[in-house]
Amino acid sequence: MPMMDQAPPQACRFADDGETPNNPALPLLVYRRAFDVAARDPAVPFEEAFAAHGWGRSWRNGIYDFLHFHTRTHEVLGIARGRARVQFGGARGQELDVEAGDVVVLPAGTGHRCVSASADLLVVGAYPDNSDFDQKRPGQIDHASAVAAIADVARPRQDPVYGSDGPLMKMWSPPRD
Repeated sequence: MPMMDQAPPQACRFADDGETPNNPALPLLVYRRAFDVAARDPAVPFEEAFAAHGWGRSWRNGIYDFLHFHTRTHEVLGIARGRARVQFGGARGQELDVEAGDVVVLPAGTGHRCVSASADLLVVGAYPDNSDFDQKRPGQIDHASAVAAIADVARPRQDPVYGSDGPLMKMWSPPRD
């Protein structure tokens, strides 16, 4: 499980750039040093926490080096080993450095691609159990259709790191009328 007390994650918002829709309502969240990665298999703490909090269908790999986004699901990326520089928000987005122990939660529509990575990079990814996986590149889907699909993606039931009391639950809560 997470190694530290809840610390507010870094929140980043990205505007629709006409090619990458991003998410107009929800920020990308970066949890720094959320997990202790000293375990023999550093991916296991991420896999266990994500699964316990309703983020399933996990995988182990890296981060694609081509710009892509998901229109029907949110995604969590746990950096189990190594480090990477990742561009978030599309071609005009922002590059962030992530390293072992960090977690990034991408709301549906958020463009991302790996710019550079250490040779030992190992990422654990997962998706909320109440979602459908898809992967698109700019130009592979009608932009208006992508924006509409993103707006229909349900919010996750729990924060992938901290569960029902995690920061995501407040930071991604629906606006009050």
